[in-house]
Amino acid sequence: MPVTPYHIGPGILIKSLLQKRFSLIVFIWTQILIDIQPLIVLITGKGSLHGFSHTYIGTTLIALFSSITGIYILRYFFPKKPLNKQLLMIAFISSFIGGYSHILLDSIMHNDFNPIYPFELNNYLYKIISLNTLHQLCIISGILGLSLFLLLSLIKKYIKVKKGEY
Repeated sequence: MPVTPYHIGPGILIKSLLQKRFSLIVFIWTQILIDIQPLIVLITGKGSLHGFSHTYIGTTLIALFSSITGIYILRYFFPKKPLNKQLLMIAFISSFIGGYSHILLDSIMHNDFNPIYPFELNNYLYKIISLNTLHQLCIISGILGLSLFLLLSLIKKYIKVKKGEY
């Protein structure tokens, strides 16, 4: 299924750990871009479901594109955020984590693509764990990430109240 919500779970956990140094928006944007090619195949019935966009080479190119376009998406949602080196780095890191995590997760659940093509034609990660376990790990990482994010937000608010900043 293109643009599966399971991919977002690990992104939420990463967001809670990296905080302002990671953009969940750019992460999700990268996930969407990677799954455009499979979506076209599902609509048209032509092509390989997990083709070039689901290789590390294809994903690298998509992540570069996502980094550049992601900056403008961030500026749209956060117009006061200055366009600087830090924003560029956040977009870059978020898009590459999004892209490579997408390929890693899909490598485990799909056998119809070769993630390290053209160097290797086998997918050695396929079914390294069961699909059910993979989905559970993605859901748990999302719940854990959301819980951690909320906990850290409460701690930050508590510290501000104690300092008299609230």
